[in-house]
Amino acid sequence: MIYALGQGRSLHLQGVMPGGHSGERLDVKIESFLTFKGFARKVDVIFVRLGLLMKPIYLLFAAALTLAACDGNPFLPDDPSTGVPPTGTGGTTDGTAKSAIRRVEVKDTSTGNGYAEGFKYNAADDTFDVDGLGFDGGNVYQRGTAVASLGPFKVYEGDNTFTDPATGTVINQFAHRAIYGISSSGRTSFAVVRTGAYIPYGFGGFVYQRDRGVTLPSSGQAGYQGKYAALRDFDGTAGLEYATGDMQVAIDFNDFNDGAAVQGQVFNRAILDSNGNDITGSVITAMNDNLDPTTPLTELPTLVFAVGPGVLNGGDKSAGEIAGNLSSHYVDGSGVQTFESGKYYALITNGENLNAGEVVGIIVVEAEDPRLEGVTVRETGGFILYR
Repeated sequence: MIYALGQGRSLHLQGVMPGGHSGERLDVKIESFLTFKGFARKVDVIFVRLGLLMKPIYLLFAAALTLAACDGNPFLPDDPSTGVPPTGTGGTTDGTAKSAIRRVEVKDTSTGNGYAEGFKYNAADDTFDVDGLGFDGGNVYQRGTAVASLGPFKVYEGDNTFTDPATGTVINQFAHRAIYGISSSGRTSFAVVRTGAYIPYGFGGFVYQRDRGVTLPSSGQAGYQGKYAALRDFDGTAGLEYATGDMQVAIDFNDFNDGAAVQGQVFNRAILDSNGNDITGSVITAMNDNLDPTTPLTELPTLVFAVGPGVLNGGDKSAGEIAGNLSSHYVDGSGVQTFESGKYYALITNGENLNAGEVVGIIVVEAEDPRLEGVTVRETGGFILYR
């Protein structure tokens, strides 16, 4: 059951393996340390083995690069088919290397996920259409006032009120926000819509897509860099927040043999309140006060992809569709602890001058909010990266 509350109110760890089973004590051994160059700045990586069993490896490194956005509605029509998309998404049936692919959040009546549809950007007046969500005005979102952009991505907000055309009665609406991103080539795009007006998480959704096919390398590796922006909603309280970060992904097209290896990180993360004020420091303070890390944190933990086989998905593995797990960590007196965990989903497409030149995708992670007892925070973000 989802309950509406009305308008929403307002280690430093270099590299770790994921934790084991609940309550299991794991001895962590750092096997090697590697420093290399090749992205925007020096990259530090630690490889870790837990006992005799190798589990998916989490790698951390950092870089920064900005992106540019362009106008025009890029979104393909709604497609109710499900085909064989990554778990948690629907959309294009059996995408291939030659086809456009559109992915959306799967509709879930128990959580409200996936109800947003009809995504459309209107270049003429810089508005954004969203259908399927109750009490979000007239389905046309205006450019954000307190927060108009998050890096290269645009922010839109549903109307605060709606006027009954027959009586003139003014009806308060729920707080809805949307983030819209499109690559400089216009070939990849995403949108995320959430609201802070429900307990638990409210109705919303996401979409990410490419408008053409991809030619994947048959060997070698490729590196991608770009920006990330997200909406944060809550289970246990109302309200909305924003998040930003830099992002980096690398793909090894040689191995694994049953699907390319993919590593990725979201770093230099920041959290903003609904008015655009940077509240990162208060979150870090709460983590230090309530999670008792061995070394006090000075920044938000990096989100890190789990590296393992099988993340290049779909019936046609040349289609350039990726999905996997990711998480962030910190260290306390008992060892490595998971702070956030969730999924990432992505599509590769050809860039303007380079095959497999762009990556677009969505990240969804959850964590216990260290500021509020009994409250879970969900972060849903989009990213566009360039090779």
